[in-house]
Amino acid sequence: MSKVVIVYHSGYGHTQRVAQHVAEGAQGELLAIDAEGNLPENAWDKLNAADAIIFGTPTYMGGPSWQFKKFADASSKAWFTRAWQDKVFGAFTNSASPVGDKGATLISLQTLASQHGGIWVSLGLLPSNKKESTRQDVNSLGGSVGLLVQSPSDASVDEIPQGDLDTAKRYGQRIAEVAARVHG
Repeated sequence: MSKVVIVYHSGYGHTQRVAQHVAEGAQGELLAIDAEGNLPENAWDKLNAADAIIFGTPTYMGGPSWQFKKFADASSKAWFTRAWQDKVFGAFTNSASPVGDKGATLISLQTLASQHGGIWVSLGLLPSNKKESTRQDVNSLGGSVGLLVQSPSDASVDEIPQGDLDTAKRYGQRIAEVAARVHG
């Protein structure tokens, strides 16, 4: 079994709920980036020991939150020593709008993983894009690079569409399975 770590920032709790579903699917460990952009004690050791790292952040103004960006910038120490070389990576993001420039955030996270020499795992699910499709369907937002989630700005944490949460769980499971094959 592979060791999966989900490192994420959540501004209002929505991204945290998604991270919990990703972790459930991956049977992974959650590492929350706090409101000041800091990680819990021993987090870097856990990331360095992981077989797979999953990034999670809300999309604010077309990119990751500044708290996540602080973590990303601090990962340059791991980059310099190639500590994350050949790890398996994936990512998810959440915004209030159906599109909300989430694709730009995912590409920045994919670039971060690539800079570390990582192996990227796509979502691997067909989109639910037929007339009868609803937000309760898996991959209703049509992601490919990673997991896309929408939480309207006036929605509570409990109002994230079940389809997005089901997609999160399946994506976590996919990453864990790929990591097991790569690091078996």
